[in-house]
Amino acid sequence: MGPLTTPPSTRGIPSWATYLAAVVGMVYLLNPTGGLIEIIPDIIPIVGNLDEGVAMVLIWYGLVEFFEGRKK
Repeated sequence: MGPLTTPPSTRGIPSWATYLAAVVGMVYLLNPTGGLIEIIPDIIPIVGNLDEGVAMVLIWYGLVEFFEGRKK
């Protein structure tokens, strides 16, 4: 399995930290139009959407940990 489908707990990251990061990513993405939190303004070309991409990766790892981490 590749790095995006391997649970982070197999690499020594605690499950609770992965779930916390996923929740933070969801809160960040559900924050409408950067009302309270906006790390990189979306108006900046190319790099403006990197923070949303990182939030999606955090959510992805949370889902992988939830579904694949239970199979151990």
